[in-house]
Amino acid sequence: MPDLSHELRLGHAPDFPVCGVDEAGRGPLAGPVVAAAVILPCGPLPDWCAKLDDSKVLKPTAREALFDRIVAECPHGIGEASVAEIDDLNILQATFLAMRRAVAALPVRPACALVDGNRRPPGLDCRAETLVDGDALSLSIGAASILAKVTRDRIMADLARRHPGYGWERNAGYGTAEHMDAINRLGVTPQHRRSFAPVSKQLSLSL
Repeated sequence: MPDLSHELRLGHAPDFPVCGVDEAGRGPLAGPVVAAAVILPCGPLPDWCAKLDDSKVLKPTAREALFDRIVAECPHGIGEASVAEIDDLNILQATFLAMRRAVAALPVRPACALVDGNRRPPGLDCRAETLVDGDALSLSIGAASILAKVTRDRIMADLARRHPGYGWERNAGYGTAEHMDAINRLGVTPQHRRSFAPVSKQLSLSL
């Protein structure tokens, strides 16, 4: 189970806040990539923190309930990079951009960012350390993963209402059979990532 040991190793304290950073949406064929940054309390943790985990292993109802507690009780920031920025920069650099925006949106400037994965985002306004599988090891990163996923799922549900037929309210823009069939039938929307191979292939077929 995740804990605060990595944050404490880095010096997490009231005068040295460590934020967890994670993203959602690197792999989908449509929609933005979203990142979140969260600073958990330095003292005794609220009971609900025991339920924090990698967002992918939590049920949607649990994610939604934890989302509400995190945004109500913890300093947090959310950032995103648009489809146009993904196509212009590439998905890795767009993810880094979303992470920078999330950290910059924090109401408290962190002393250090603990980032999920093995690539340190350049240009952060604080020291940064990476942690592979961090969303399953760090409570702060787990909290950030929940904010990022719930935020992105809500964005995709809203986009699904504007672009019906692709099933984004269910597949969140990933390349499921339902989504690929819709691309073949309905074509490519402005929300599709043209730099991703399945989308660019469909565009070439429609020329």
